[in-house]
Amino acid sequence: MKIISTIILVVLVLLAVISGFTKVTLVQQEVEFFERYGFSNPTLVAYGLFQLIGGLMMVFGKTRFAGAAIVAFTFLISLILLLIEGNLPVSAATIVTILLLGVILKQNLKAVSVKS
Repeated sequence: MKIISTIILVVLVLLAVISGFTKVTLVQQEVEFFERYGFSNPTLVAYGLFQLIGGLMMVFGKTRFAGAAIVAFTFLISLILLLIEGNLPVSAATIVTILLLGVILKQNLKAVSVKS
């Protein structure tokens, strides 16, 4: 079970970092999508930085909970926009990602409460 948790964590970290990187570098598809919902380029870069930093925070045990919470929040915003857009396939994948982030949050909440 530990191996599966580690694989899920690695996938989520990579997903958050890549997602954040595409926003920070203002990939045209990202700019066009978020622009429709009022995101300016500086806002999109800041949003991407939150994803990128949250993803990197998930690498370390001490900051994993906070990082996963940040990433889950940013993915929740994206999910809302995707649902408004009517993009159900990507929405479904985002829901799965948020649920997996919830698992990481739950695991690390337990770890934090055990240490206290």
